[in-house]
Amino acid sequence: MTLAIIVHGGAKTITEGKVEANHAGCLAAVKAGWTVLTSGGNAKEAVEAAIRVLEADPTFNAGLGSTLNTEGEVEVDAAIMEGAKLGWGGVAAVKGVRHPISVARMIMDEKPRLLVADNAECFAADNGAEMCAKEDLIADEPLQEWKEEQEVVDRPNTVGCVALDANGTLVAGTSTGGTTNQPPGRVGDTALVGSGLYADNQLGACSTTGDGESIIPVVLAKTAIDFLAGDRHPDEAAQKAIDTLISKVTGEAGCILLDRQGRVGWAYNSQDMACAYMTTEMGKPAVFTKK
Repeated sequence: MTLAIIVHGGAKTITEGKVEANHAGCLAAVKAGWTVLTSGGNAKEAVEAAIRVLEADPTFNAGLGSTLNTEGEVEVDAAIMEGAKLGWGGVAAVKGVRHPISVARMIMDEKPRLLVADNAECFAADNGAEMCAKEDLIADEPLQEWKEEQEVVDRPNTVGCVALDANGTLVAGTSTGGTTNQPPGRVGDTALVGSGLYADNQLGACSTTGDGESIIPVVLAKTAIDFLAGDRHPDEAAQKAIDTLISKVTGEAGCILLDRQGRVGWAYNSQDMACAYMTTEMGKPAVFTKK
C-alpha cells in the first residue's frame, strides 16, 4: 500500500527572507508525519503530528505565531476529518490551547461535533490537552505588527496536512490563527467540514488555506474532492477547484490534495504557497514555496 503525506504552510506572500523558514518548517512537519506512517501509525496520528509541528513554529499562522484580533488576542481554530466513516471534530475561537489540532482529534474520537470558545476550552482542559496562558501564543512579530498597525505583507496563512496510511485511510487536518485584526469570535473556513477540509476514502482528502470568507461560499475542500471523480489527477482537481473559486468570488486560496492512490496535488492563486510532501515512491521529501 502506498503511504503519502502532504502539508501546507499557507497560501500567502513569502518574502525572500522567509523562504528558508517556510521550507524548514514544512519539511519538519512532513518528516514528523512520515515517521508516524512508516512506523505503523495511522493517518490521523500522522496528520496530528505534522500539524503540531506547524503549530509550534512561529513562522506559521497557527498556535504560536497566530495573528492577533482587534483586541490584541489570539483565537485559534482547527479541525480534522477521516475518510473511512467520515468522522470529524473541530474547535473554533479558542484561547489558551497550545495545540488545537489535538483537541479537534479528541473531539472526533469521542463524538463528531464543533465546539467553540469557552466550551471548547473547557473540553480541552477536561481531556488533558496542553493548555497555556493565552498570552503564550503571541509571537513577537505579529505583536509588533499589531502594536504599530503595520500593513502585513507576508504574515502566514492557515496550515494543514493530508495523509494516506497503510490501511488506505485518508485524513485531512487544518489549523489557523485567523486573520489579522479580525473581530473577536470571527470563524473562517478552517473548522468547517467541506470548506477548510474534507476526507472520503472513495475519492481523496483535502486541506485548504486562504481567505475564509471566499473559501466558505464555494465549499472549496469538497469542491476539490468532487473534481477527483473519474480518476482525475489531484493536481488537476486542485487547479479546477481554485479556478472555480476565482470564477465565483474574489479572494486568495490554496489547497492540497491526496487521492486514494496516494497521488499528490496542490494549487493556489496567491503569490506563493509553502508546501512539502513525501510518498513511498520518493527518496526524500519535496518542498516548495512556489509551484
